[in-house]
Amino acid sequence: MSVSEDRTVQSTPITPVPGSGIADPAPLGLAAFALTTFLLSAKNAGWMTHATGSAWLGFAFAYGGFAQLCAAMWGFAKKNIVAATGFGTFGAFWVGLGFWVLLVANPAVAAIRPATLAVTVTTLNHDLGWILLGFAVFTTYTLILVSQTNAALFATFLLLWITLIVLCIGNFNAGAALLPTTTIKIGGYLGVLTALVAWYTSAADFSTGMGGKLRFPVGPPLIK
Repeated sequence: MSVSEDRTVQSTPITPVPGSGIADPAPLGLAAFALTTFLLSAKNAGWMTHATGSAWLGFAFAYGGFAQLCAAMWGFAKKNIVAATGFGTFGAFWVGLGFWVLLVANPAVAAIRPATLAVTVTTLNHDLGWILLGFAVFTTYTLILVSQTNAALFATFLLLWITLIVLCIGNFNAGAALLPTTTIKIGGYLGVLTALVAWYTSAADFSTGMGGKLRFPVGPPLIK
């Protein structure tokens, strides 16, 4: 075999093995976001009167946190900037919120005395207001940019943005209220709706990734 022939053989492309590589992480990330959002929003809506109200906490670490952060890393590997940044940010949001409850809120509540009740509850509500405001800023520019993707994802971020704004206002105005105020309950209802739309978007991406005959539409981008 000549040198030129050898080079020809070595330059022959190799056919990828079917099924190799990384699958689209969006269905996992959206499902993880949806479930954790649903659980906390049900609490905010006042629906968990016969439950502890903390069902969301473990899943904030395991599903909304860890699973979304994994989806974000796979998004980076696939060069999917929306998945990487969105899932990375809200995965960290859930982990951070879980740690805030365990390291800040719970010790503060445990140390409450009758004389400090109003001040402690007010400061905790304000903490949440500032956290939600910060993530609302991120969601604002993300909402604008994902208008170039599809209608389902845009609807998810639009509802999330509205939910964060309403909850932010609700927590700043809650004062020393221990139970969800009317504004926070409205934010809870909006959060449940956000979760449902996120679940639908997850199912739509799931159906596309499977490549079967059953496909759920996601709608065209608002900005083409």
